[in-house]
Amino acid sequence: MSDLRADLSLALRLADEADAITTARFRARDLVVERKPDRTPVTDADVAVEDAIRAVLAVEAPDDQVAGEERGGTAGDGRAWVLDPIDGTKNFLRGVPVWATLIALVEDGVPVVGVVSAPALGRRWWAAAGGGAHTSDASGERAISVSGVRDLADAYSSTTHLGTWVEHHSREAYLALVDACWENRAFGDFWQHCLVAEGAIDVAAEPIVNPWDVAPFQVLVREAGGRFSDLGGVERFDGGTVLSTNGHLHDAALRVLAENR
Repeated sequence: MSDLRADLSLALRLADEADAITTARFRARDLVVERKPDRTPVTDADVAVEDAIRAVLAVEAPDDQVAGEERGGTAGDGRAWVLDPIDGTKNFLRGVPVWATLIALVEDGVPVVGVVSAPALGRRWWAAAGGGAHTSDASGERAISVSGVRDLADAYSSTTHLGTWVEHHSREAYLALVDACWENRAFGDFWQHCLVAEGAIDVAAEPIVNPWDVAPFQVLVREAGGRFSDLGGVERFDGGTVLSTNGHLHDAALRVLAENR
């Protein structure tokens, strides 16, 4: 893999571009909201962010592929930037501050740089392969790592929406995981995987995701010392499902989900 310092610097600058747009449009009275064919909402801010990032990449990395939620594209062989301009659009349009721009650089199918920027929370997380995982908030920047919890009975778990387990996987499987854990919440979307990476919670599972929803977390969680896979245990961001953990609990969580499906 190439030297990733310049790529990480570019990804952080892309996040700055995105933050300027999203913060200006958050809670705007004239926010334009439409529905895509899959009935999920899209705002004018989603489209503006992706277009702005693509414009910078066209100049800074013209040979790289780009795959984004709003404008499409694929991440095949070679280098590709995978973008979710606003993860948590439903929160964004309702005025809930839990949303973020997700940016990942993927090399030959493996995320090597990931940036997650949540300006309404005053938070950002980032990682590059071999460089560790980091976050910034009002107190400054710091390295982060996953928790040391080793028993599901002591674990804090999260998902996005219980209804997706009914439709896409197994409600019983997820409830079995909940029962096996100490506490559970639905922090949802990007935030739960960031919380795993910084050791605040221990397990985050989702039965339906798109590649752009989770690409940064494969590198972020791994660089923080955890594990990231689909619900079958395969280490990939494009498998349609995701499980991120502190590593110690990964096999146990997979086993509970498989045995109760």
